[in-house]
Amino acid sequence: MTTGLRDHPLRQRLTDELHARPFAAVTAPARASHLALCSSDGTGAEAQRHLASLCTRFDVAPPESGDNHLMADFGAFRLKWERHSEFSSYTVFTEADLEQDLFADSALAKVPQDWLASLPGERMVGLHAELLPQRQQEPDAAALAALFGTDNFAGALMSGGAAAAWTDFAIKPGGFTCLLIQDRCLRPRQAGRLLQRLFEIETYRMMALLALPLAREVTPDLDAARDRLVAITSQMSKISALEDERRQLDELTELSQEIERVAAATTYRFSAARAYYALVERRIDELREVRIEGTQTIREFMERRLSPAMRTCASTDERIDRISRRLTRAGQLLRTRVDIQLESQNRDLLSAMNRRAQLQLRLQETVEGLSVAAISYYLVGLVNYALKSLKAAGAAIDVALLTGLSILPVAALVWFGMRRVRRLVTRGQSDAAGEMP
Repeated sequence: MTTGLRDHPLRQRLTDELHARPFAAVTAPARASHLALCSSDGTGAEAQRHLASLCTRFDVAPPESGDNHLMADFGAFRLKWERHSEFSSYTVFTEADLEQDLFADSALAKVPQDWLASLPGERMVGLHAELLPQRQQEPDAAALAALFGTDNFAGALMSGGAAAAWTDFAIKPGGFTCLLIQDRCLRPRQAGRLLQRLFEIETYRMMALLALPLAREVTPDLDAARDRLVAITSQMSKISALEDERRQLDELTELSQEIERVAAATTYRFSAARAYYALVERRIDELREVRIEGTQTIREFMERRLSPAMRTCASTDERIDRISRRLTRAGQLLRTRVDIQLESQNRDLLSAMNRRAQLQLRLQETVEGLSVAAISYYLVGLVNYALKSLKAAGAAIDVALLTGLSILPVAALVWFGMRRVRRLVTRGQSDAAGEMP
């Protein structure tokens, strides 16, 4: 025995998960009733509390907090409870009385009726099953038609021929669907597995079909969105004004928001429908059906009734995705047109600014010439005053001659000085522009 090894904290929990939700052992003759109720609180905690009250009444250990299943013997009946993400299921098993007519009684009759009436949630699935023993004569087609009230039922040999099962998947006046199983050579655990699979097929079928009304509800919205998108895209090549393109872009944005609203309202339901439908197909595979001549199999029934509904849901989901992608492409195309129009306007604006800058430069050069003359005039005047002061001080100079000779040097200095100042200012502006990100 190896010692000193530390187990991972989740090892036991993960191992127990493989043994969770065990199948019941059922021996014919037996009755079973199955209920699936959509959780009213979204978590199933209320269903667990209600189940705990039944356990307390019969002195049975209740499920622990966080448990998702329970199988317990309550004396007159056995109960199997499972909590799923959207619903809770209850399966009740009892022994059957061969003296009674088929479906004259049900396993639920053994359950306290006050507790049953106060089950939390809304009933989505209700099934009564009868498991006939080998010694009882197997019903023929006429007896089955009389039992179900119709000859439109499905059935087949199952579990490698160890049993035969029939149902019409119809809700009877009492609110339950009837399922009849003939034991041929079933073992108790095998019978429990067969019952569980048949119950799950009906449960997952109903949960998958929850998406069908939603698909029909959003179809008019998708048709309207398609027509609006066609109208917008057909007008894109006919407009040239920037304001019209911006208006169309606003319409596309509004339409995209509407499609996203539809997608948000349907994505979960359609994804859940795909998952439930996959479970239905898997459970049908596990039945290992063998055809009974003259009777449609459960697979054939589902392919005729359930598969078209699931294709409708899948098609609606794909339509939402396609319209969303088309809206994205149309929006990108329209934004590209708007960007090109804006770039064209910016180019024209820059060209106009360039022309104004050239005119301003020419005007500035003209003003600079006048400024050179004006500044030179004032400087020559200062030179004249300086020369007069020197002559008044006794210097022998010709004021008029020297003043005239100073005009050209003064003008040249002023012109070179202004050009240097302008060069320094221009260089500073270029450096500042180069540093901008």
